[in-house]
Formats: sequence, C-alpha cells, structure tokens
Amino acid sequence: MAAIFLGAIVLFAGCKKDDFVEITGVCPIVVSTIPANGATSVPLAQVITVKFNEEMDPSSITSASFFIRSTAVLTGTYSYNDSTATFTPGSPLTANTTYTGTVTTDARDLNGNYLQTDYVWSFSTGTTLAPMVTTTDPADLETGVVLNKTVEANFNMPMNAATINTTTFTLMDGVTNIPGVVTYSGTTAFYNPNADLTPNTEYTATITTGAENPAGDPIPADYVWTFTTGTLVAPTVISTDPANLDIDVPLNQIITADFSETMNGATIDATSFTVSNGVVNIPGIISYAGVTATFTPTDLLLSGTTYTATITNAAENLAGTTLVSDYVWTFNTIATTGPVLPDLNTVADFGIIAGVGVSNNAGFSVINDMNVGISPGVRSSITGFPPAIVVNGAIYASDDLTPVGVAAMLIQAKQDLTDAYLFAEGASSPAPATVSGDIGGMTLAPGIYKSTSTLLIQSGDLTLDAQGDANAGWIFQVASDFTTVGGAGGNVILTGGAQAKNVYWQVGSSATIGDFTSFKGNVLALTSITMNSGATAEGRMLARNGAVVMTSTNIINKP
Repeated sequence: MAAIFLGAIVLFAGCKKDDFVEITGVCPIVVSTIPANGATSVPLAQVITVKFNEEMDPSSITSASFFIRSTAVLTGTYSYNDSTATFTPGSPLTANTTYTGTVTTDARDLNGNYLQTDYVWSFSTGTTLAPMVTTTDPADLETGVVLNKTVEANFNMPMNAATINTTTFTLMDGVTNIPGVVTYSGTTAFYNPNADLTPNTEYTATITTGAENPAGDPIPADYVWTFTTGTLVAPTVISTDPANLDIDVPLNQIITADFSETMNGATIDATSFTVSNGVVNIPGIISYAGVTATFTPTDLLLSGTTYTATITNAAENLAGTTLVSDYVWTFNTIATTGPVLPDLNTVADFGIIAGVGVSNNAGFSVINDMNVGISPGVRSSITGFPPAIVVNGAIYASDDLTPVGVAAMLIQAKQDLTDAYLFAEGASSPAPATVSGDIGGMTLAPGIYKSTSTLLIQSGDLTLDAQGDANAGWIFQVASDFTTVGGAGGNVILTGGAQAKNVYWQVGSSATIGDFTSFKGNVLALTSITMNSGATAEGRMLARNGAVVMTSTNIINKP
C-alpha cells in the first residue's frame, strides 16, 4: 500500500473503491496478455486474453472495460474464468494490421477495487507494428472537461517529433480551428490551446496520417475523437522550487510546488506528490499549507544526480476538481565532491580476487555477498575454505570446468581490475594532495591523496568526511606498500555520509590490513594483500598479480 502524509501524520491508502478509498484493498493489475505487448505475426483467428493478479468481478468485464481496436473497435463476445478475461472477435482479424488492446479502470475485483490505470498494449497480424494512437486525454466522448485542458494523445511507440505539429494535430470547435501550441515528448503529443476553451462546447481533436514514426511509417488512418467541456477551470501548478531544469541544487533541498488556488490537503500525499531518482521513489514527508505542497526528503539528496518530481492529477482543489494532468519537472543536484571514481565493472562482484593464491590460514573467516576468484592461479591454490566461507557468493578458479565460461569470466574480471587500477593510478582531478608517512589521526575531505613511497595508518584512526555528500569519493595513490597497524588506531572511519564503496586504495606494491583493525574501501594492489588476525573490511581485497591472505578470523563485507 502507498503511504499518505497529512502534515506529519502517516496514513496508508489502498485501491480506489467506488467513491472512497479502500484501506486494506489489493489493487487489481494486468499481469499478462495473449498476444503479448509488441507481438507480431499474430494468427488471424487469435482469441485475446488478459490475466489479472486476482479474481475479478465478471460483471465488470464488458465492452466498456475491455476492447480491441484498429481503426475501429472490434465486436465479439466476452467470457471470464479463473482470473482471465477472454475476448473472441466476431470475425477473423485483418492481415497486416496493428491492433491495440485496452483494459480500463472500469474493471474491478470481487471486493469492488478498481484497476487504477488503463492497461494498453499493441500487437500486429503482420511482421511489424504500425504506429497508433492508444489513448487520449480527454477520452473520446468525455464530458465535463475543464476549460484549461491540455489535450493529449498517446502512441504505442516513439514518433518522429517533427511530424507532430499543428498540421497533424488539430483541435476544432465545429469548423473553427482552435489556436494552440503542439509539443511532443516520449510517446505523447500535447495540444495546449492559447486560451481557455468555451464552456459546454463539443470539440473535435484529430491526429492525421501525417504523424509518422522515425522509420517514416504513418498511423494507418486519421484518429478522431470528441469531448465536451463543462464550466470549471482546473487548478494548476504555477511554480516549483527547484524550478524545472534547475542545476546545482543543494543536497538538503526541500521540494515545493505552488498551486493556482487552495487545494484539498488530503489529496496531497505520497501517491500524488513523488520525487524519484530514476525509477526509484525517494522517501520523504509530504505536507500542505496555503497553496504550497512540500516534500521534505528523509535523507540528503545525492550529488550529481537528476531527480524527477511529479504532482499527479489525483491532486484536487476544494471543489474536487483535479489538475488537468500530471505536472512533472526535473532538477539536478550539485556536482559530486572528489574525483571521478574507477569503474570496477565485472570485478565488482568479487570480495577477493588474486593472481596466484587465496588462503585462510586459521579461524572462521567470512566473505559476505561477493565472490572469491583466482586467475591465472588454479583451485588448488585456494586453501582454508572451510573453515572460511562465502555467503551469497561463490568461489571461482581459472581451471574450473563448470559452469562453462569460468576461465573467460575471470580473465575479464582481472582485466577490469587492471583497468580500474590504472585509472586510479592516473587520476589527477582534482589535483592530488601529497601525503606521506603515517596518516593516522587525520580527517580528510573527498579528493585524491598521493604518496610517493609507503603509507601507514598507525598513530590513530583515519577519518574520511563526506561533508554530507553520499556520492563523495576518495582515491589514495600509494607508490609502494600500504599498511594499517592495530593498537593505538589503524582504523578507517567514515563520517558525513561517506560510503566505503566510494573509497579506493591504489597500492603500487602490497597492502597489509592490521590486527583487529576496521578497514573501509576497495584495495587495488599490484602485488599481494594480507589481512592480519581479526581484521575486518567493508570493501574489496583485489590483487592483480600476487596472493590474498587471510591470517585468522577475518570478515569482508560488501561495501
């Protein structure tokens, strides 16, 4: 269920159920179709089926909730059994024709919970899919449309934006053309009238066969639909902070949206106001006051990241009028502090990789959530497993015959290690700061730190402070041996949001992780790596040429 926030109070919302919210309802969804979305060469005698995630109300499976169309809606018969709806066309499908199937929000389960959004898919009886209009907003014959409506048409594939214009996308009041601006994004065309529409008036929208996909294929016939306005003007989002396409947004940014009028605060919630990093919604607290909706992220934003904020048309004003359509904007946070980090590629799957040997000399050592590998060394050079174990991972050696391809996989991982090592060794921006001797007791900001000889962490703990930037990185370039020494210190401490996965130790010779020290980061060593008794690491021990030795009871956790 989705979380709803009213002020600082967290509630939960389920599925739309008739005219209220079902607190414990499970939303019905379409899980599969026959033919599948994008299917081609579909038989002309094909029976079309839709499978749901749960039992549906058979009385809701009708021509209003489930239909197939090409240039017109097909006629046929409907049946329902065992969570599957079936449509049998009244006559064979037409050859070399693209069809769209639609299951609308009129479909409901046995508890009265409705499908939350229309499900639309396409298939073809020919060898390719033709571009088609799949849905429109307003829908055909819709009434009571708000006067400031932007008319939308969604296609079943990306189109050539140059062919989506005021010639191919028109809006008419009778024989009078309505002036407006046509834009295109993703798979959706938008017609934004220059002025509010006239109340209680029927309009006709048309997408002509001049609309083409990038291959030059047009839609098969003009797509025409009508709708009728009501008397209401819908609320709109008039400004946001950050604004659309803002850059250098601080990591502690609170995201706000101002509306054109007072809204119903109960409709401004975690369903209608989201902020996402890619496809992942970030957690936050939503509140509403005056005309402003506020999203306060639970955690600091990530640096160097594009975020997308959305206010959906579930947001309503006090009269119950929703936004005309979803309002979406993006912004970019400040650049990541520290250097560009190496890309481990396939070697990222390994907690240990070595050239000639991997050993666990004594005690119960554990490698968690990563693999152990050796190449060009062979399996007989991996010793001490057990008592050492690999949890949620596997041990691979260059002479393994099964599974097929292990040797090649390890060669690639070793090459990726070499590439990452050379990248770290040559990193020069920002300019490296010189360090030498013992860096125990220091606190270091993100950056590149270069030692021309050996490097120690001995007289105290080394603290790496990300200063609030969870993406901040460190590269340590050590020309010779690197050693942490337990006793008075020797640990690596992360603070300010620092993450072990963003710390790299490029070691020109061999590395030793001291007795009972807690280490953080990825060691990329030219020769060998030794973990002394009781040493633990959140990171990786990756040796290009030599061995990785666990002395006694060592733990390596995935960073």
